[in-house]
Amino acid sequence: MADQIPLYPVRSAAAAAAANRKRAAYYSAAGPGPGAERHSRYQLEDESAHLDEMPLMMSEEGFENEESDYHTLPRARITRRKRGLEWLVCGGWQSLCSSCCDWLVHVCQRKKQLKARTVWLGCPEKCEEKHPRNTIKNQKYNIFTFIPGVLYEQFKFFLNLYFLVVSCSQFVPALKIGYLYTYWAPLGFVLAVTITREAIDEFRRFQRDKEMNSQLYSKLTVRGKVHVKSSDIRVGDLIIVEKNQRIPSDMVFLRTSEKAGSCFIRTDQLDGETDWKLRVAVSCTQRLPALGDLFSISAYVYAQRPQLDIHSFEGTFTREDSDPPLHESLSIENTLWASTVVASGTVIGVVIYTGKETRSVMNTSNPQNKVGLLDLELNQLTKALFLALVVLSAVMVALQGFVGPWYRNLFRFLLLFSYIIPISLRVNLDMGKAAYGWLIMRDRNIPGTVVRTSTIPEELGRLVYLLTDKTGTLTQNEMVFKRLHLGTVSYGTDTMDEIQSHLTMSYSQTHSQAASTPPRKMQSSTPKVRKSVSSRIHEAVKAIALCHNVTPVYESRGGVAGETEHVEADQDFSDENRTYQASSPDEVALVQWTESVGLTLVSRDLSSMQLKTPSGQVLTYHVLQVFPFTSESKRMGIIVRDESTGEVTFYLKGADVAMSTIVQYNDWLEEECGNMAREGLRTLVVAKKALTEEQYQDFESRYSQAKLSLHDRTLKVAAVVESLEREMELLCLTGVEDQLQADVRPTLEMLRNAGIKIWMLTGDKLETATCIAKSSHLVSRTQDIHVFRPVTNRSEAHLELNAFRRKHDCALVISGDSLEVCLKYYEHELVELACQGPAVVCCRCSPTQKAHIVKLLQQHTGKRTCAVGDGGNDVSMIQAADCGIGIEGKEGRQASLAADFSITHFRHLGRLLMVHGRNSYKRSAALGQFVMHRGLIISTMQAVFSSVFYFASVPLYQGFLMVGYATIYTMFPVFSLVLDQDVKPETALLYPELYKDLTKGRSLSFKTFLIWVLISVYQGGILMYGALLLFESEFVHVVAISFTALILTELLMVALTVRTWHWLMVVAEFLSLGCYLASLAFLNEYFDVAFITTVTFLWKVSAITVVSCLPLYILKFLKRKLSPPSYSKLTS
Repeated sequence: MADQIPLYPVRSAAAAAAANRKRAAYYSAAGPGPGAERHSRYQLEDESAHLDEMPLMMSEEGFENEESDYHTLPRARITRRKRGLEWLVCGGWQSLCSSCCDWLVHVCQRKKQLKARTVWLGCPEKCEEKHPRNTIKNQKYNIFTFIPGVLYEQFKFFLNLYFLVVSCSQFVPALKIGYLYTYWAPLGFVLAVTITREAIDEFRRFQRDKEMNSQLYSKLTVRGKVHVKSSDIRVGDLIIVEKNQRIPSDMVFLRTSEKAGSCFIRTDQLDGETDWKLRVAVSCTQRLPALGDLFSISAYVYAQRPQLDIHSFEGTFTREDSDPPLHESLSIENTLWASTVVASGTVIGVVIYTGKETRSVMNTSNPQNKVGLLDLELNQLTKALFLALVVLSAVMVALQGFVGPWYRNLFRFLLLFSYIIPISLRVNLDMGKAAYGWLIMRDRNIPGTVVRTSTIPEELGRLVYLLTDKTGTLTQNEMVFKRLHLGTVSYGTDTMDEIQSHLTMSYSQTHSQAASTPPRKMQSSTPKVRKSVSSRIHEAVKAIALCHNVTPVYESRGGVAGETEHVEADQDFSDENRTYQASSPDEVALVQWTESVGLTLVSRDLSSMQLKTPSGQVLTYHVLQVFPFTSESKRMGIIVRDESTGEVTFYLKGADVAMSTIVQYNDWLEEECGNMAREGLRTLVVAKKALTEEQYQDFESRYSQAKLSLHDRTLKVAAVVESLEREMELLCLTGVEDQLQADVRPTLEMLRNAGIKIWMLTGDKLETATCIAKSSHLVSRTQDIHVFRPVTNRSEAHLELNAFRRKHDCALVISGDSLEVCLKYYEHELVELACQGPAVVCCRCSPTQKAHIVKLLQQHTGKRTCAVGDGGNDVSMIQAADCGIGIEGKEGRQASLAADFSITHFRHLGRLLMVHGRNSYKRSAALGQFVMHRGLIISTMQAVFSSVFYFASVPLYQGFLMVGYATIYTMFPVFSLVLDQDVKPETALLYPELYKDLTKGRSLSFKTFLIWVLISVYQGGILMYGALLLFESEFVHVVAISFTALILTELLMVALTVRTWHWLMVVAEFLSLGCYLASLAFLNEYFDVAFITTVTFLWKVSAITVVSCLPLYILKFLKRKLSPPSYSKLTS
């Protein structure tokens, strides 16, 4: 594997130079001679070559002082090179051919190069090049490719192709055997069913696309607003998007009706996160007095070329007509991506990417036709049967002695025995799949389940890997405040009223004090006195109410649209009108909690916020600085000045990992964090620090200076902030719960017991993902969790993989960036190690990464994968998996529409796999093999018949007998096998371990198939030889006896195969028998009616049938007694 890894410089230039000096010293020590020469030849080889020679299992020191590696390096290189002819013979020709083919494919499929672009505001005609239309297209075919496409999908299966050839051969007179309809009717039926099913699916997709493409939007032109369809939007158009409307294409945000010059958008269909994101309008266009002024300025946007990454954007906005020209840099916060929804205000943007070039479309993969594993296995068995058919025909011709036109006889034999491969196999299986789909949708225990892809229900019974999304799939994405811990006292949901009474009391006291005394000076000089519980609660709740990025929003009753200015006085500040907006649902939960205990956030803008106390008094705080949360710092801080007292306070809240070193010494924080995490709560530590005016002024001057520096700006800013983050007073620890979906824990437990490995792929943060993995019992309490450290290059990945390898039975948590690095260099090793672990959690995954992980698992393990998700960001993963399941959730129906199966709750998954997956697979396996047995038995009889009659290529049964045999006489009982079940649904759910057997594929394998072949050969031989032995004078009696015995044998064999009887099965058996007996009256050309009604006929038929079936019944009875299958032990 390591040999195929591209080599990249691993360390910095300085490190590489040092390593080269080391190497030079070693080679020069060898003295002049071959060593020195070698040195000059290899000194240019990169340091990563050293890595290449290294086994993956290696200690950290291996990177520094493993001098011996340099001894092996040059020799290893020399032996690897082969030159000229030797190279060509040793596989060089293969690589030559493949590179030529790759080049041809590249030339044929050369895509348009994506380029950066300059977009003039409101002037689409100024675009230098053509951009794709802004249409959404989920269809697989168009009008011209539909029929060829569907036929190709059908005939790429060996089975169908074989029948097409056989049916076409009947147009050649010399090869004609029987009637044309015996071949063309079943084939036509299969194709008609398939084409109809595909056409309906395709039409539904077309209607869904049409609905999306014809949504109307307002476009701003010189003459005012005009309405345009989504599909007619072009690059450069100025589009107005109202609140709660979907954004039709990727745009740069120019202007909003909100006073603050910013708006919130919902991105759940893009990245799966349900929290709202803040977007900021370009300040130059936001400042313009009126909307129409957008056309009076000359401005353009320079945008980078379209790319996959939804979390980044680079561009510039330039206004040319000002003096000097205004330049403004654009980042991700100035963009509005397609498929997101405007959550506040009305926005105006300029379109920069359309159609195929939008981020959302680039992150979705094309739907592929899925083929079940069972279908592939049956296809393999059909090939084996075809081989047997050719061998049998060749033997017959050889025994004839190759007389006359032997090749024609060979072909006639091939046609005679063509029943070895039954056309009815496809018909029965397709009808079976439809029946399973109908049964799944009718199951009252899993209401609302929809089967969208009817071709793969058996896959549900073969799954080994389940890849699930987190937000909305495992969790409800509803945050609830559960616990407040003050060090000595802890409050849970049932004791929140105590907090409320403490708070009311303390605010009424401070209110009365404030009325009597002037604002006090800072208390920094007074000695520390142990505070009362009441004052500690007061401080903690105030900190939680102030330290956040939440904005309260009031829905205006009048429904004002457009860019109307709201007057503060008109706004309704009543409680039922208020909703909170923030980029994190945790923060909203905290602020909603402070409201519930009496301290309410009533308004906030960039410079101040107002709190309402339990008594109704409004307190104003000036926001001096805000330090936002980042994934590196893991904390967010705010500095506020109380308007009434003038006190400056620095509040900080964050993850316990980051905060434990910042707060003053205490003995309870670590333990309590652990306790809360075990309960599945997300913890935040809240701390504060009082600042004097001088301290704050000093900080502010250093902070603003750091923000202006050109080099290492982020490092300098972080250093200044860290100077404040010392010896802070610990106020409290909060616990917020992200509620799990109903019955997630028992469902995951059941799936794990069934031998299914569960991977969680989420776009969420590492801490959150780990927390949910624990609380949902995805990782059991006894298991360790290995958090994969962030890696950026090859050597780091190497060390980190080794660290993980040393741990046993350990769940892996890895972020998307680290995963990308590991896959670049150590793809095989990473997948191998991850598959050994009990569970894997990948956080910060983009939609394409999710799909990539699914494909990796399929390639490396060859096992069946299932993906479960509920948002637009899960569509790629669902389409890539062997079996995609969508959940109709809060995040819309995009995932459920793209999936193969759609369910309403995660808990339904257990029954869908354990019961329906099991039944579909077991039934199809039995059905497929039985249909093959039905074809084999008649081919055996034909072979015996031909060999007795001097190897004549004459059919044993003519015309209608053959058609009747495959349809009316045996079809119902054989098809009734789709109602068979080996264990009751309750048992299958109670003992999920039974599912493990299915993944081994023992119900349909070469072993079981050979057993059926032996049964067919035995029965066919007995039936034919018995009839030949017992017929007296006329040949016509052979046909009558053998055919009747054959029908009876088939009906008895169905009875032998059935494990649980259903009343419809009994009806089918008697109906078929009745049909046969009734048709005997009409089949005069084949049967002698006078002979059929005699006793002789009856005993001969009975005798043959008993000999062909009784031994099998005895064997089955003995097998159940001596080595019963696992499920029978449970049911007895």
